Amino acid sequence: MIKDLLIAILWSISPFGEAKVGIPYALMNDVNIYFAFIFCFLANVLIFPIMIFFLRVINRCFFKWYYYKKAALFVARRAKNGAGQNVKKYGFWGLIVFVMIPLPGTGVYAGTIASYLFGMEKKRAFLANIIGIFFSCVIIWASTLLAMEGLKQDF
Repeated sequence: MIKDLLIAILWSISPFGEAKVGIPYALMNDVNIYFAFIFCFLANVLIFPIMIFFLRVINRCFFKWYYYKKAALFVARRAKNGAGQNVKKYGFWGLIVFVMIPLPGTGVYAGTIASYLFGMEKKRAFLANIIGIFFSCVIIWASTLLAMEGLKQDF
């Protein structure tokens, strides 16, 4: 169980899945449903301070390299286009909704980049990301539990 929980936490930190993959992985590997939610949620929350540090400090050092700059601008454009209308128009609430939607390309990574690009205050952006992550985790957690219960009924 601990190994599966650690893998779920790593999925929750990963930009390839976040808690959208971590929670279902944990639940399908018989991790306690509450541990799965709490640890995957907290792992997903950790992304914001790491990304802010990266964007404010490390990004500036690497930006002078051509290939890094090209890749960073591509990611920034995608985050700005995906979250741009919501964050620009609705600010705090738009960021919550953008992070909350459990679809690929939305989430705390794109939400953090968008809040950085639009110059949102760090505390408000962090709070918006936490609220969005929480509701996203609840949606994924509940839908995974319901799907697993439905599968048990069929067999």
